Amino acid sequence: MSFHFEKRRGLLALLSTLVFATAFTANAQTSSNWPDKSIKIIVGYSAGGATDVLTRLVAVKMSNTLGQPIVVENRPGANSNVGAELVARAPADGYTLYAFSIANTINMSLYPKLGYDAIKDFEPIGMIAKIPNILVVNPSLPIKSVADYVRYAKESKDGVTFASSGSGSSIHLSGEMFKMQAKIQMLHIPYKGSAPAVTDLLGGQVDSMFDNTPSALPHVQSGKLRAIAVTSAQRSPSVPDVPTLAESGYPNFDVQSWFALVAPAGTPKPIIDKLNSALNKALTAPDVRQRLQELAATPEPGTPEKMRDFSIAEVKRWREVVKASGAKAE
Repeated sequence: MSFHFEKRRGLLALLSTLVFATAFTANAQTSSNWPDKSIKIIVGYSAGGATDVLTRLVAVKMSNTLGQPIVVENRPGANSNVGAELVARAPADGYTLYAFSIANTINMSLYPKLGYDAIKDFEPIGMIAKIPNILVVNPSLPIKSVADYVRYAKESKDGVTFASSGSGSSIHLSGEMFKMQAKIQMLHIPYKGSAPAVTDLLGGQVDSMFDNTPSALPHVQSGKLRAIAVTSAQRSPSVPDVPTLAESGYPNFDVQSWFALVAPAGTPKPIIDKLNSALNKALTAPDVRQRLQELAATPEPGTPEKMRDFSIAEVKRWREVVKASGAKAE
């Protein structure tokens, strides 16, 4: 009896080893042949926005490096959640990628029921770029600095109003983070997108906005809006005369919209490494860097491991801000 049991156990162990070896060999062959067909990158927003523009910018260069077409497909909806859920459930073979962004780490706290986990359901490929927000005010107001802004909020009966592109956006939560640090009264006015918010800011219906730099820059340059601070740790080359919030008395204030690429969890590491190498190479191209500068964006080449650590830290940071602000998904 014991002999037959041991023999059976030995056969099972051998079978298990053979199955593992076969799977390992197939995986290695798949990785070595990858890519042998076109790759798709899902963008969770409509065409023309920052996420879409930056993704298409690097996709062209990555395609040249990898030797296969890269198709960018827009799947907007639910603050990018529709696209994210689609990719989270896609095969982990390196042929379906996702344009990951700050919104996905915010959504972890903003939505009570989310169909994906921003950390567990994706393999980081690498960062593309970061774009700072910029605190702008209507020039009719007596505000020329952050100190003036704080003073105005404290002296006004109802505080200061700030517009955003929607509840839970990085534009909104930049303002909430500043409100927490400055300890002033600020009334959030959400809009359906950045364009109508900027329109009302120009018209004087709202006092201020922590807008994405590319959106606000033309109005700053024309004098229709006044820039008083950028939200990044360093000054932006696009507006070198505008100080940071950190310089203006709020140390360690560093909020930027950021953009990256991820693959479904379980994508083989050799494929992730090939994608990371192609992405980092794309970010060194002179024409890509020139376009990024025009968009007030800073290229962020790096490793998948570095991106994972950054994403985990972002989830934690925005969880605290969302909780303190009471922000809810629209």
